[in-house]
Amino acid sequence: MMNNIPKKYQDLLDEFPFLTLIKYGGNEYVGIIQNMDNNLASMYNFENIKDIKDKKLFLEIGEEWWWGTNRMIPINIIFKNDFEKFKPCLLTFSIKDFEVLHGPTISLNNIIQKRVKRRNIQLVRRM
Repeated sequence: MMNNIPKKYQDLLDEFPFLTLIKYGGNEYVGIIQNMDNNLASMYNFENIKDIKDKKLFLEIGEEWWWGTNRMIPINIIFKNDFEKFKPCLLTFSIKDFEVLHGPTISLNNIIQKRVKRRNIQLVRRM
């Protein structure tokens, strides 16, 4: 059982660990984070998907991404063609009023920083 998570989201978040629940401007949104940086966060909003088959496909692709990758690369890059149909569900938020209540976040900045740090460490060791 998660704390402070509205009951209507609890089962969904328990079953699908790749979904993130956020709060922005007093509203709650559930979906898959595409990317977060210092200024913006982008999320595929699950609730904007109206068709039941599309919701099922969204969750199936999400599971494949979650269990079949290292989760560092955004879902829309790994499953570019399959995920194109969900582009209308993509919401962008200012990080200033953005709060992650539960779930994972993805940031391409982290990958870039880790690579730079790794190079620096290797250079120091060689000296």
